[in-house]
Amino acid sequence: MYDKVLIRYGDLMLKGRNRKSFIDRVNNIIAQNFRDLDVDIIRKHDRVYLTLNETPHYLIEERLQRVTGIYSFSFVKKSGRELKEIIETAISILNKEIKEAETLKINVKRADKKYPYTSPEITKIVAPEILKGILVPVNVDLHQPQHLLTIEIREEGAFLFLKTVKGLGGFPVGVGGKAGLLLSGGIDSPVAGFLMMKQGLLVEGLHFESTPLTPVESLQKIIDIGKELALYTVNHQFKVVMIPFLKMHQAILTNINESYHVTIMRRMMIRIAEAIAFKRNLQALVTGESLGQVASQTIESLITIEKVGNIPILRPLISFDKKDIIKIADQIKTKEISIRPFEDCCTIYLPKNPVTKPTIKRAEYYESFISDFQELIEEIVKESKIITITPETTISLANYGFDSQEIWEALKGDNLISEPTN
Repeated sequence: MYDKVLIRYGDLMLKGRNRKSFIDRVNNIIAQNFRDLDVDIIRKHDRVYLTLNETPHYLIEERLQRVTGIYSFSFVKKSGRELKEIIETAISILNKEIKEAETLKINVKRADKKYPYTSPEITKIVAPEILKGILVPVNVDLHQPQHLLTIEIREEGAFLFLKTVKGLGGFPVGVGGKAGLLLSGGIDSPVAGFLMMKQGLLVEGLHFESTPLTPVESLQKIIDIGKELALYTVNHQFKVVMIPFLKMHQAILTNINESYHVTIMRRMMIRIAEAIAFKRNLQALVTGESLGQVASQTIESLITIEKVGNIPILRPLISFDKKDIIKIADQIKTKEISIRPFEDCCTIYLPKNPVTKPTIKRAEYYESFISDFQELIEEIVKESKIITITPETTISLANYGFDSQEIWEALKGDNLISEPTN
């Protein structure tokens, strides 16, 4: 019945000067998502249309809901601009969709202001004829109709549709710069990365791993989360810097007062992440912190932790409730991966009584117990590996070893490991 999809742009309409480049970026991402399907893309100045060529609707909807910068879309039937043809097309659509006595509203939008009739005039002409042609009894309801038939008249034709599907909105990935996402295996950080991609940031993962102190399965979680996040990226590639944190982790566990383990660990992570961000031309860091959710996320903790860096730290979840975060994790299909029972360096050996109001002075005092930690940071940065993940990545890391060094050695030459950080 429907032969096209009408796609509407999102927040990018607010960006006056950059509007054209933003629209071009959205259109390019749409094209990337449909390059393997028999779909024609028709670009107009404020809209883009897909000609379906019998492509299943569920595939179209699934892929459009991965594209940031799309406000909404509708499956539409195109007709000529003559009122008679519009009426015939409307009757055909409604007789296929309405099977019993229901309510209807007809909404006419005259986008082409040169069209000889106004929107109210068009409605007055076509509505009675459409209602007469419907095979089942239909009542008009202008306030809460069960069906809303929209007729958009544009220069290139009339477009009729019954439903509008909400898109991701936001801005196309990449127009907002680049950032490094502190990506753990938990629920929060993948959601934080997704939300920043939705706002136009190109995001790379930064994962601190402590194998064999932590299981290899914790690394597998990152691979599998990366596969889901890659669906929203340019070229469907998601890069993750695998950071060997074991030596620093052991130094903290050995030398630091237990109550300050998490605080010092996070401060070291910010230092390392900032050094990698400098090498990778990343302009900010993104974290999954939510105010007050755990001991390390009190306002005092956040201040003490971020003090060690100069790079901006973005916290898109700072005011979110956990249930809202979980809802988004479900939406982007990372929740079931995140809840796998394998601990990472952020959750293993957590202190029983972590400090909730740490001070910078006390944190610096405890850090002095780790001799030459700056040299250790430089070593960690140098030994980090970058992997490139796509939705098609299929690999079981447990087949290659029990710690990251064994795994990366076994995978030398594999496309998964793309480049060193130095």
